[in-house]
Amino acid sequence: MTQTRTTKIRPKYESATGASHLYNQWTLIAFAVDTLITALALVLAYYVRFKTGLIEVGVVDTQGLSLKDYAGHILFGTILLILILTNFRFYTREKLLSFTDTLQTVLKSILVWLVAFLCFSLVLKFDPPISRMYCALGLVFLSILMPLWRGILWRYLTSDSKVPHLRQRAVVVGWSEGFDQALDTFSNTPEREFEIIGLIEPNEGFGHKPPAHLPVLGQFTSISPILEMRICQMVIVADDTLRSDSMLKLASLCEKEMIAFKLVPTCFRVLLSGLHLESVGGIPILGISKLPLHSVFNQHIKRFVDIIGAVVGLILAAPLIAIFGCLIYREDPGPIFYRQRRLGANGTIFDMIKLRSMKQNAEAAGGPGWTVKDDPRCLKVGALMRRLNIDEVPQFYNVLKGEMSLVGPRPERPELIEKFKEEIPHYNARHNIKPGITGWAQVNGLRGDTDLSERIRFDLHYIENWNVVFDIQIMALTFVRREGAC
Repeated sequence: MTQTRTTKIRPKYESATGASHLYNQWTLIAFAVDTLITALALVLAYYVRFKTGLIEVGVVDTQGLSLKDYAGHILFGTILLILILTNFRFYTREKLLSFTDTLQTVLKSILVWLVAFLCFSLVLKFDPPISRMYCALGLVFLSILMPLWRGILWRYLTSDSKVPHLRQRAVVVGWSEGFDQALDTFSNTPEREFEIIGLIEPNEGFGHKPPAHLPVLGQFTSISPILEMRICQMVIVADDTLRSDSMLKLASLCEKEMIAFKLVPTCFRVLLSGLHLESVGGIPILGISKLPLHSVFNQHIKRFVDIIGAVVGLILAAPLIAIFGCLIYREDPGPIFYRQRRLGANGTIFDMIKLRSMKQNAEAAGGPGWTVKDDPRCLKVGALMRRLNIDEVPQFYNVLKGEMSLVGPRPERPELIEKFKEEIPHYNARHNIKPGITGWAQVNGLRGDTDLSERIRFDLHYIENWNVVFDIQIMALTFVRREGAC
């Protein structure tokens, strides 16, 4: 058993009610201001539509409509958007502290609002009839004002003086290697929802050495009086070596003390956001079943973006392919395209097309492998193409065929994967989706001869957190972060 370094509870942890009160207060303020901002955006849409030159646009007679005539529409539109935001769980601690989540929810809600508003206007036959241009202007003003206001709120709440008072205070029972790694990841981000104030040592001792800066508040046998002191709002069990009867007693104690009980399933180390608890015959089963791209709707959205992007990409890339194809042939006569077998989604093999950046038969002697800096096999024009990612542009054809996506983990060669999947944890989890021309790992400088474990971590983050906005962000970053080696 490890030595216990029990620490007396500091006065600042005497009560955890302050954080809940402040959170409730700011949630109410955010709700009220969201309502006002929504109403303001719709009022602005009214004035721009009916009090400017736009009044002459359209086939419907809009002359003489006053703000009073549109007051009912504005009220209905405001209530509708607030209800949609509430339905998307907008008023939570997570959304207050995370601007990324806030922005995604706001934009999604506004799009749903536009469709719903127009549908309701047709079904309910609003009088006067709703102007479609008014709705479009409302969308524009909401898309500007809501993120602006929420960004200001987020900057204020995540300041050093405010954010500690909004986080939930958590006590951790036990410790594990996986939780240690997670702590390193989120400890420096202002968006984390809880603050660890201390540890409880299991009766068998810590399974993994906890950080020295976290105080040990006591052993598991003394957890009841510690929780009765109301010093925390959450208990996290980070060590699954705790016996099931002890776990049930702890969960029951947390319920009595109105403290949130959380369990870290340390047997899962990959695709954590896809964990889903379901009931099968009355038995709770925890497994990886829900990821963004498991949704058929999301798959069709991504495919639609891929087709549009591939067609546009091939049209724009045609002159580049012609110019660099001539330069390749001039330096080393032969095929200008290079086909290479790569592993795609769910283990399918396909031929990835690239502009040839190496001499012919470059791998005849050494077999398959990564290119490295100052590789003697590389053509002079090849070094330039790889530096500017121009050698990748023919892969728009692979995207059009459905073998690749615009954004995703970069595909690897089957010969290399047989080795990697045995040596690198969770390597093959990245093959749950189609590979991409660019990816989250690549725009963060992880391409070519770089740390594979880090690349996998970025790829899995992308798989877990996919959305259309994330794809657009990665595509934009691809043009400003051109790192790589030939």
